[in-house]
Parts: sequence; structure tokens; C-alpha cells
Amino acid sequence: MFDFIYNIDIWAALLFILGFTFVIIEMFFPGFGLPGIMGLIFLFLGVLLTAKTLMDVLILLAIILVVLGIALAIILRSASRGRLAKLVLTDSLEKEKGFEGTEDFTSFLDKEGVALTALRPAGTAEFNGVKLDVVSEFDLIEKDSRVKIIKVEGRRIVVRKIE
Repeated sequence: MFDFIYNIDIWAALLFILGFTFVIIEMFFPGFGLPGIMGLIFLFLGVLLTAKTLMDVLILLAIILVVLGIALAIILRSASRGRLAKLVLTDSLEKEKGFEGTEDFTSFLDKEGVALTALRPAGTAEFNGVKLDVVSEFDLIEKDSRVKIIKVEGRRIVVRKIE
């Protein structure tokens, strides 16, 4: 049944070794790039040179899948324990470290300006020469009305009409 194992020549063995090596390299650096494609080609050629029957092909494919499955399990286990720093993001994007996801509009809090458009409830207002997209707190605010920024939540700027 496993007669093909004894008939593997040096070229087929070399193709299998190169194939496994390239596919495992692709597992370390994901993206289905050149190493993964080359590895699959080498494994395919190794099967072609070695297998004599359809049963040989199926057995070789099963062996290849088991070996690659074991390699993937080892790599994923190492990555989950932090041993593979290239696969796991270790830095966090925190404001204390200087990272900001959006612009910081908190400096505009309590500033007064003019509504450039009617706020129904969203529109545009100008504060000290800076045009901002704003949202009214409750109701419609007419164009050219005086407004004050009462709340800033990320990019959402809430204004209230000044009487």
C-alpha cells in the first residue's frame, strides 16, 4: 500500500522539502505571496514524480495536509503565546502614547460662533474663522444665528442657539 514511499527519488524528496519549507515560510509571513505559490507548485510536482496510482496521490495529499496542519497549529500556538511578534500586534493605540483616531475638537468647547447654514439638526457653523460640521442640541437653528459649542464627542460637535 505504501510502496511509493520506497520509490521516492532524490528529486521528489527535494521537491517535498522545498514545498514544505516555502509553505511554512508563507505561514510565518501571511499574504499568499510567492513563497506560498512556489511551495504549492513544489508539493504538486513532488506528488507527480512520486505517485503511480490514484490511491498514491490521495495518500500523499493526506500526508501533506496532516504535516501542514501540524505546522500551522504549532505556528498559531506560538503566535497566541506571543512568541511570534511579527504576527501579533503588541502596541496599543492609546491617547497617552500620542495616538489619536480623529482630530481633537475639545479646544472648541464653549466657543461661540455663527451658523453658516440652517441646522436641521446638522449643518455648518464658523468659530473664530474655522468652519465646522455641527449638530444642534434639540431644535432647528436658523442660518446666521449665534451658536455655542456645548459638547464635543469625537467628531460630533453639539451646539446650542444663543438667545
